[in-house]
Amino acid sequence: MAGRKRHSAEQIVRKLRQGDELEAAGKTSEEIAAELEVSVATLFNWRRQYGGMDTDAAKELKELREQNSRLKRLLADAELEKDALREVAKGKILSPAAKRRAVDMLVETLGVSKRLACKAVGLARSTYSRTPIAQTTADPDAELRGWLRTYATKHPLHGFRRAWAALRFDEHREVNKKKVHRLWKEEGLQVRIHHPRKRAGQSSVPFVDADAPKVVWALDFQFDSTIDGKAVKIASMIDEHTRLSVLNIVERSITSDRLVVELGKAFALWGGPPQVLRMDNGPEFISHALQQFCDKKVGISYIPPGTPWNNGHIESFNNRLRKECLNRNHWTNLLEARVVIEDFKDDHNHRHRHSSLGYRTPAEYAAQCTHRHHPVECEID
Repeated sequence: MAGRKRHSAEQIVRKLRQGDELEAAGKTSEEIAAELEVSVATLFNWRRQYGGMDTDAAKELKELREQNSRLKRLLADAELEKDALREVAKGKILSPAAKRRAVDMLVETLGVSKRLACKAVGLARSTYSRTPIAQTTADPDAELRGWLRTYATKHPLHGFRRAWAALRFDEHREVNKKKVHRLWKEEGLQVRIHHPRKRAGQSSVPFVDADAPKVVWALDFQFDSTIDGKAVKIASMIDEHTRLSVLNIVERSITSDRLVVELGKAFALWGGPPQVLRMDNGPEFISHALQQFCDKKVGISYIPPGTPWNNGHIESFNNRLRKECLNRNHWTNLLEARVVIEDFKDDHNHRHRHSSLGYRTPAEYAAQCTHRHHPVECEID
């Protein structure tokens, strides 16, 4: 069966003129339509659209209508493109992977074509159609990506530098740090951690520089609780130079007398006391028991009240203990808290690699350190 014949504007005008002649001859609309080989409805529509026009006017009308239709399509495409741009204008889209995700979002949410979505985002359609090598079996970094995902699962608060340090020093793999950073971002493993505004405080006592091991040990408390709501008090102390954790007390309550006993054990365990204990103005630290214990044995350096940034090393350690241990566990009893926190501090000493120590662990650095303290007119209270 042949398809429907489409008439040009010129043919329509000619047939309408022929129809006028047939109508003048007294023929009915049905007879005229049969003579012209069209339906009565088509004949009626032709007369409504082209009646009274000559060939040139009909051709011009058809061109205007086609032009108007094109303009409407262009306007619709422009409006769709503006909607798409408004949808993705909340942030910069720089990488091809991000642009590809934006195109997918526009196609799914707005229902626009892939061509228009690629145009709005600024991504070539060939780039969008090409499968990234990271999603194919030919990816040369597939094994490394899997290792990084496994590492991030085990250590959800670690960044790419600590992952690189584990690869370099624990796995003994020669991997470029920039490559680890790139793969870390592509796998979406970044963790955004809020860092409070840094403030500079002026200490009211002379500052003692921890330029060697066993010069300054920083001491502080922090609190947690077991699932029954009872408090757990944790005492931590680190060597500011080597970052070694040298004290671990986990109790419901820690009195000044208990603190003195545990400090004596720590001094004996680590080969003698340091030159200075740096601490805040907590009631246990300003107690007579502690001052008598430290008299003529170790100096005490109190930071000004309300200035924890002056004791930054222990605050940083407590922050890591909070985020990587306390916040990730629920203690059913005090014994469980003691065991897990002790394991964390041991892991900190022997497996946590510090960039400030040349990506060595505190234990490795302390074993290799040959620094000696050089006092510069410092006074110890």
